[in-house]
Amino acid sequence: MASIYSITYQPTNKKYEERGDKFLRVSVYEIQLIENHGIEGDAKAGHNPNRQLNLLSQEWVQSLSDEGFKTSPGQFGEQMTLTGLEVTELPSGSRIQLGPEAVIEITKNRTGCVRLETVQDKKLEEIGGPIGALAKVLVSGTIRVGDEVKLLQTA
Repeated sequence: MASIYSITYQPTNKKYEERGDKFLRVSVYEIQLIENHGIEGDAKAGHNPNRQLNLLSQEWVQSLSDEGFKTSPGQFGEQMTLTGLEVTELPSGSRIQLGPEAVIEITKNRTGCVRLETVQDKKLEEIGGPIGALAKVLVSGTIRVGDEVKLLQTA
């Protein structure tokens, strides 16, 4: 069974400059997803309809720990890691149910950025391939760490 491994977000009351050499992310057990917006209270939410959530597969993150990457929740700038589901293999348009009610749709694979290279102190070429997936929220709902994740449809 696939499930939510971690949830992180960037609180709206924290400034970008305060991040230093890491992504500013706060780990939480439970959070509200808002349709067509993203995570409630997240500074990144509501700015781009196709980038409301940043997802990683926990198995992928764990595979990088032996290579010296920072792998604690939020250190790849992600908002959620899922276990038991490889998000980079899902085509755009795939729909996923998170917990009992929330539904998201994969919009595209995520590529890295200069910020990610700075935080990781490594070049992205060392990773190879996409770095997770981006998604939009189709149906609002409360999600929790450990909630079941169901693939509803692939595009």
